[in-house]
Amino acid sequence: MHPYPHSYIATAAGTSAGAVPVGSPGLATLETMPPPQFGGPEGNWSPETLLAASVADCFILTFRGVTRAAQFSWLRLECRVEAILERVDGVTQFSRFTTEATLAIPAGSDPVKARQLLEKAEHGCLIANSLRGSRSLVATVEIEAAPADQAVA
Repeated sequence: MHPYPHSYIATAAGTSAGAVPVGSPGLATLETMPPPQFGGPEGNWSPETLLAASVADCFILTFRGVTRAAQFSWLRLECRVEAILERVDGVTQFSRFTTEATLAIPAGSDPVKARQLLEKAEHGCLIANSLRGSRSLVATVEIEAAPADQAVA
């Protein structure tokens, strides 16, 4: 890992109507639109959905690091983040983030340890830690009989 501080660059450009392309040097451009809740069309990425996706993505990437350090093997992690936008004291802001995580672990693994590592990942996610809304984790651990070569350590 590089020493802090880290810098991340994102760009956006737009006109009075239409999609807003967002990008970063060396990355593919994403087309964004306002979400349907703000009068935008269905089926497009918006800043709001990108924020929720960032929390979900960060959770999984943080879990990878946490489990690697703990030498804990797992099979699959699915994550859904619901971000609630509302008016709080006259300001529109995200007030709550609920992360629903379903972790599949191989038979013989410790489900209590798995749940502890999920909680550690939720507390360690730097994207979620940078937001001011409240957070909650709803974790499910499923034990699967799977070949050991499919487990991620």
